[in-house]
Amino acid sequence: MTDSPPPPTPADPHDAEHYPPLLGRIALHNNLISKDQLAWALREQSREGGVRKLGDILVSSGLITSNQLQQLVQVQQQLLAEHESASEQPEPFESVPESEPAPARESPVFTGAAIDDFLRMAVEQRASDLHFHSGSPLRLRIDGEFLTVPGGDLPPDEIRHLVESVLEPEQHERLHESGQVDFCYQIEGLARFRVNAYRQQNGIDSVFRIIGLEPPSLSDLELPHEIARFANHHQGMVLITGPGGCGKTSTLAAMIRLINEEQRHHIITIEDPIEYHHPSQRCIVNQRQVERHTGSFAAALRASLREDPDVIVIGELRDLETISLALTAAETGHLVLATLHTTNAIATINRLVGAFPPSQQSQVRTMVSESLRGVVSQRLVKRLDGQGRVPALEILVVTSAVGNLIRQRKTFQVHSLIQTGAAEGMCLFDDSLRQLVARKVVSSEEALRYCENPNSFAQSIP
Repeated sequence: MTDSPPPPTPADPHDAEHYPPLLGRIALHNNLISKDQLAWALREQSREGGVRKLGDILVSSGLITSNQLQQLVQVQQQLLAEHESASEQPEPFESVPESEPAPARESPVFTGAAIDDFLRMAVEQRASDLHFHSGSPLRLRIDGEFLTVPGGDLPPDEIRHLVESVLEPEQHERLHESGQVDFCYQIEGLARFRVNAYRQQNGIDSVFRIIGLEPPSLSDLELPHEIARFANHHQGMVLITGPGGCGKTSTLAAMIRLINEEQRHHIITIEDPIEYHHPSQRCIVNQRQVERHTGSFAAALRASLREDPDVIVIGELRDLETISLALTAAETGHLVLATLHTTNAIATINRLVGAFPPSQQSQVRTMVSESLRGVVSQRLVKRLDGQGRVPALEILVVTSAVGNLIRQRKTFQVHSLIQTGAAEGMCLFDDSLRQLVARKVVSSEEALRYCENPNSFAQSIP
């Protein structure tokens, strides 16, 4: 805390915002609450006639936790004892430097600054994810593999304090009520982080996915120029697919950046949560977060059709209603960009159609054949030089021949059209791996781990 303790509770409650009680000053000094939140809590206490203690108001409003209150009370008691023995006059409230870090104590009050140190370490180590697991050491995912951070196990209470220190009151309430919460956290000048915090049997866990402060370009991601062609469509649907952690969000962000820099459109993104920030350039870009700016993906999609969009970006096609509305938007003259958790182009088409009841699937096949413009399926493969990972891609361009196969329920034949469609910009996943091996970007052993047909792949590489 500070060398000279904060003043005790003033006798006049009307002066409370200028000379707040000791516990409030400790919470403020440790960045657990803001000045505005402290002022609100003091006004609430005054409005109730001083019946409730300030700590009870802070806990009941979700601004701090019960354990944090206990730690604040302990620190308050120690400071009061020191103050009484020293018989010093308290300093005014304004003299407490908000930015001065608090020294470590045996029972620390954890703040956002504490978790920032871990996140900076993760960025410096080029990690994609940082895992907080109750009762275990920190773990980083680097180039797809888990690495344990030296330093021993972190107790469940410490993990909970660290996670709760970056939660806003409504996020804290959602975690308490539903057991999980998604949000984004940012360290200025360093990175943004997509966070999922959740309860499990040992306590609170969380995963921090590292996101750049600026959206990447296609060249930053080493993506081929064929993908840029999809951004030139004025209507239809383009899907970015792949397993979790394969870079779908970054590829989608690169396409948005390309449209934003080169065209004059109205772009609406619907995300949960908002990941990359896209400031308007040549385009107008509006980004909406589910549960903060809109009730659901489906509700935002319905509303977007009345908001004069040219491009609609959907963070993920999660359910039947969202898929149906996305197809409708693509049919009615909008370019729809979205992600889907499927492994290749054929699985993507089957997932779109299979999401609907059997009685509607014939009509849906026609809609997909006319609306779908392309599918980019990707995975990240470790580079031969050890400097990160590189995307291997399957690219489907929906030509009239592909559209006919979709309508005729012959999607299993799409594989052959991709294989012979290099002139249209198409590429099979295994062919992409072969190119990476031939260019000595990835090793043949690494490529074999990811290929779809190991037998034929092994015979085709040196």
